[in-house]
Amino acid sequence: MTNCFDREDGVFRVLVNHEEQYSIWPEWKAIPGGWQDTGVLGDKKTCLDHIEKVWTDMRPLSLRLFMDNQV
Repeated sequence: MTNCFDREDGVFRVLVNHEEQYSIWPEWKAIPGGWQDTGVLGDKKTCLDHIEKVWTDMRPLSLRLFMDNQV
C-alpha cells in the first residue's frame, strides 16, 4: 500500500505552522491542529516548488527572533 504522501498524482495543500515551518498535506485530510492552510493547492511538485520559493530560512521563527535580539 502506498503512503498518501508518496503519491505524485495526489492533490496537496501547503500548510504553515506558528513557527513559519511549511509542509504539504493531502487535500482530502483534515488539517492538523497548529497548522494553517496557505491557500496553495496543487500537485506535489507545485506545492514543493512553492515551499522552496517561500521557505528560505529553515530556522523556526522563535529561533530567528531570539538570534535577532542577540548582540
